[in-house]
Amino acid sequence: MIDQATIDRIMDAAQIVDVVSEFVTLRKRGVNYIGLCPFHNEKTPSFSVSPSKGLCKCFSCGKGGNVVHFIMEHEQLSYYEALKWLAKKYNIEIKERELTDEEKQAHNLRESLFVVNQYACDYFRDILHNHIEGQRIGMTYLRGRGFRDDIIQKFQLGYCTDSHDAFARTALQKGYKEDFLVRTGLCYRKEDGSLRDRFWGRVIFPVHTLSGKIVAFGGRVLNAATKNVQMKYVNSPESEIYHKSRELYGIFFAKQAIVRQDRCFLVEGYTDVISMHQSGIENVVASSGTALTSDQIRLIHRFTNNITVLYDGDGAGIKASIRGIDMLLEEGMNVKVCLLPDGDDPDSFARKHNATEYQAYINGHEVDFIRFKANLLMEEAGKDPIKRAELISGIVRSISVIPDSIVRSVYIRECSQLLQMEEKVLVEATAKLREQAKENKFKEEERRKLREQRAASSDTAVKENAGPNQRPAAEENPLPSQPETVLTDTTTPPGNYTPLLTTGDNGRKASSEEEDLVRMLIRYGERVMCLIEDENGEERPLTVTEYIAHSLKEDELQFRDSLHCQILREAEEHRHDSDFIAERHFINHPDPSVSKLAVNLASDRYQLSKYHSKGQKIIPDEERLYELIPRLVLDFKLSIVEEEMERILQDLKKPEICNDQTQCTRIMQHYKELQEMQSEMAKKAGDRVVNA
Repeated sequence: MIDQATIDRIMDAAQIVDVVSEFVTLRKRGVNYIGLCPFHNEKTPSFSVSPSKGLCKCFSCGKGGNVVHFIMEHEQLSYYEALKWLAKKYNIEIKERELTDEEKQAHNLRESLFVVNQYACDYFRDILHNHIEGQRIGMTYLRGRGFRDDIIQKFQLGYCTDSHDAFARTALQKGYKEDFLVRTGLCYRKEDGSLRDRFWGRVIFPVHTLSGKIVAFGGRVLNAATKNVQMKYVNSPESEIYHKSRELYGIFFAKQAIVRQDRCFLVEGYTDVISMHQSGIENVVASSGTALTSDQIRLIHRFTNNITVLYDGDGAGIKASIRGIDMLLEEGMNVKVCLLPDGDDPDSFARKHNATEYQAYINGHEVDFIRFKANLLMEEAGKDPIKRAELISGIVRSISVIPDSIVRSVYIRECSQLLQMEEKVLVEATAKLREQAKENKFKEEERRKLREQRAASSDTAVKENAGPNQRPAAEENPLPSQPETVLTDTTTPPGNYTPLLTTGDNGRKASSEEEDLVRMLIRYGERVMCLIEDENGEERPLTVTEYIAHSLKEDELQFRDSLHCQILREAEEHRHDSDFIAERHFINHPDPSVSKLAVNLASDRYQLSKYHSKGQKIIPDEERLYELIPRLVLDFKLSIVEEEMERILQDLKKPEICNDQTQCTRIMQHYKELQEMQSEMAKKAGDRVVNA
């Protein structure tokens, strides 16, 4: 892991205008810069970059963040990969913390496998270009397929000689370990223990990860050089670094074009991708002959909502891939299908046409998937009523997985006309399937929660055995005025009824009042909001972090959102650090979830506070923290009281509580206490009306 000091150096050195300018043409407008958003198509610039804040944001699609978030989104890198990208740009040496022995072993293994794969790629490329067999067989085949030299170089294509162990012998001579050659799948052991090349006598297609690392290989057999081989393609087996269900061939080369075009073409094989790139269509990826998986779909969905599946007209192949397209629909993607002319696949069609012609054909012949599926299966069903019923059921299943209700409605109406079915029947069938899916999802979620509760039960037992609830000792003495009423209910009603206020609840959605407090923590956590007297009667400064933390501990409360809890905890830990600036700390946080949240909460710093009345002079928040923070804390506590009251009202409707007079009385007494508490707190807040 990169240490915080190095992260700070990177963030201090990285100028957001400088970095964004590598990918976006910016022009100055006032104190900021604007340009066309790189994350979606637009004609009017809506992408703003603020050099003073170090933030960027598109006011159309909403994407943005600090310089690390921009690189993560644009280059599709992880948080640490983005930091390394910036460190390399600004010549900053990366210093990472000491890893545990287990972490070192896992890290070293993965890195070693990547190193071996890179060596293999270089070896295969060298054979293709400089070995007589590579030129005579491999290059002849590739050029016979119409691939230009620049495309061969771009996709790093190679060749492995027909000697069964030439690569293994060379790699071992270079010092690469036998174990790593086997783990990557480049070689395998024979019964006598000797190594044999997996890809001997084949043209090699390296498979790249999203960030460009070589994770696997595909090898295409050449009959002229190989005999008695049954499989046309051989692919790397799964390993510690390669999981075929998570990879898409060509995604590294296609990602920016997909974002630029807001569209992705999905094909089947390696050569389909390469030929389309050569023809000028770069926003294309391949599933490499495997069934489409949810991980692959999410990979595409990171770049676009629109996907067009290209088929060569093979009916059996089309039917086999229908399930994968249903998964695309379920992810909320807009799916279209295009059948190429008879006898053509994406590869051969690309070799016959340039990008303009190819694109024009697709635009003229692509249809939405639902219509395509109906037409395809109707031909097979004919007049057979059973097959027609199965057809209708299949189409309804496809429609039912679409998350957008408007899109579902449009498809139902279209299928009603196409299949000559009453729209009402299709609506009812779709609703039934969705209800079943919802019920199944709910049951699975309940099972998951039950597993988590059982796992946490031992921890809960330990806490309960520690003794009765003990209020945390206040770290400091007097604070600015607080509601004197303690929110924790000391008289727990009988039965299984549990008041909400006794603990935090990370399973619940954080309220807007909670978010307001976290916003203040991030913006002003280290700021002094007032002076207070300590136990010796001397004045000392009280920071925003100290006040919020003490106020919550005083009533045994905590934030519901786990990220909010983490932010408060870290702000407390660093509150005495002389160089601690909360906003800088959290925006540059090594956890991308924390840093993104901090960016979002810090980016609207200059919005009008909800406590400014019309006609009043606008006073910056930082100049009135002494009154703003206590009021926000009070709002947060009041929101919890109101939520608890609402929950009690819902519980009182339950038969098991209504029929238990003792429990019902105790709960109603608890409600009355909360009502009094609410009234008192509302008076302090001064801007709420409470109904008796």
